[in-house]
Amino acid sequence: MSDESISVEANRGKEVAGDEAELARMGYKQELKRELGLLQNFGVSFSIISVITGVTSLFLYGLNTGGPAVMVWGWVVVACFTMLVGLAMAEICSAHPTSGGPYFWAAMLSRKQNAPLASWITGWFNLLGQVAVTTGISFACANFISTACTLGNTGFVPTPKTTIGIYAAVLFSQGLTNTFGVHLLHYLNNISVWWHAVGTTSLVIAILAKAPTHQSAKFVFRTFIDGTGPPGEGWGDRASHSYVAVIGVLMAQYTLTGFDASAHMTEETHNAAMSGSIGIITAIGVSAVLGWFLILGLLFSIQDLDGTLASSTGQPVTQIFLDTVGERGAIALMVIIIVAMYFCGTFSITSNSRMMYAFARDGGIPGHKFLAKVSPQWKSPIRTVWLACTLSFILGLPSLGSSVAFAAATSIATIGLYISYGIPIALRVIYRDQFVRGPFHLGSFSFPVAITAVVWIAFISIAFILPQINPVDSLTFNYAIVAVGAVIIYSVGFWVLSARKWFNGPVKQIEAEEMGINVTDPAEAEKFEAVIAQKA
Repeated sequence: MSDESISVEANRGKEVAGDEAELARMGYKQELKRELGLLQNFGVSFSIISVITGVTSLFLYGLNTGGPAVMVWGWVVVACFTMLVGLAMAEICSAHPTSGGPYFWAAMLSRKQNAPLASWITGWFNLLGQVAVTTGISFACANFISTACTLGNTGFVPTPKTTIGIYAAVLFSQGLTNTFGVHLLHYLNNISVWWHAVGTTSLVIAILAKAPTHQSAKFVFRTFIDGTGPPGEGWGDRASHSYVAVIGVLMAQYTLTGFDASAHMTEETHNAAMSGSIGIITAIGVSAVLGWFLILGLLFSIQDLDGTLASSTGQPVTQIFLDTVGERGAIALMVIIIVAMYFCGTFSITSNSRMMYAFARDGGIPGHKFLAKVSPQWKSPIRTVWLACTLSFILGLPSLGSSVAFAAATSIATIGLYISYGIPIALRVIYRDQFVRGPFHLGSFSFPVAITAVVWIAFISIAFILPQINPVDSLTFNYAIVAVGAVIIYSVGFWVLSARKWFNGPVKQIEAEEMGINVTDPAEAEKFEAVIAQKA
């Protein structure tokens, strides 16, 4: 081995030792395999944001709720505010780089007496958002597989039941990858980054180059459409255009979601205190630019708006492909999207399982003693991998009975995740005197950025529980409010009845084990808290 190689290995060893020491400072042992670099950390968030997944799966929704004007300019507005949220999160992530992410941050940024409750509420909202975002991604993948199977005169006719079957198969295979292929995730991550970047760019160039005609700039940048109901029954009048525009930004905000994955992967990342923060910011920035490019390409390539909206394929994006590059070309472009969606869902489960593992490690999930285990052979929290898959499948089942269930699932994902982002950011503002900066910080911009981020999160949390289609009935009801309400009732109710007596927030695992205390046992956790109180 050359002297240069020896030096590189020595530096890497020091870096790993530093990361493990930082984790130990926060009270945890190094149990996950730390082998990811900055590119891989960025890649996980970039793959989960997956603009090609979010934009194409909600393209019909976007066309109906504001049309091209809201899709184009709404994306710009959302991207700017999302970057502020990401910057505020990156600063906190640098100070507390652990798999728990937002729920750990909430505890660390609260006063000691309020830390368990803040951590508990944040953890449950983050869990809801993580499960819902996996549902949205993998169900979209199943929908696009169903649509692709109709191309080429195959005679295949998709039904809700066949789509659910495909959805189950997609989740199962993604679960297997996260179970037995953990050592491959490093390589799949690299492939996914290039697939998303090159695939999205190639797709846009192909449809723009082959389109027989192009829409005008006026159509793309200024056309407003209210398709939120049958003709004459939508929200309708000009005064309601603002309402439609507000609910229309869901496409952009849902797409630019999931970047907390960089935080959840920090216990597996070298130089975590910087890599996690940079991963969050770069994933948002690159995705924002690439997503706007994709939206413009698709809108300029629409040949017949009415035909695209009423496409027999059920997917306006597929109709655009058929109208521009023909059936064979459409199949090729659909494959690009489906593979990107598959990668996106796979890494969503990776992030989801790490969050659940961290929450279970601290006793926050029913059955935590069973779930808070890392496979010694695979160095992966396999049990939470399959919990993530199971919960995501269950959340996808309402699609059998509601035409707007997919949009509701994306609303749930967006609200759940962003509330879990907003709580620690708000606590960072309220208790800013006790915040200890990490190597990445915003300096004098920290406070105004955090305030703006919290206001934006409050706004979208209200906007995305509003009805999306008029008239509202049992099939068009936005059940996002039901799911969010259930989490609020469960988390607050269970806290009052039981959890407040034993849940102590992120625990000091190393210190507890040195005392021979199992912190995932409520009775033992109380014992540990009593010991800590005596020391204090």
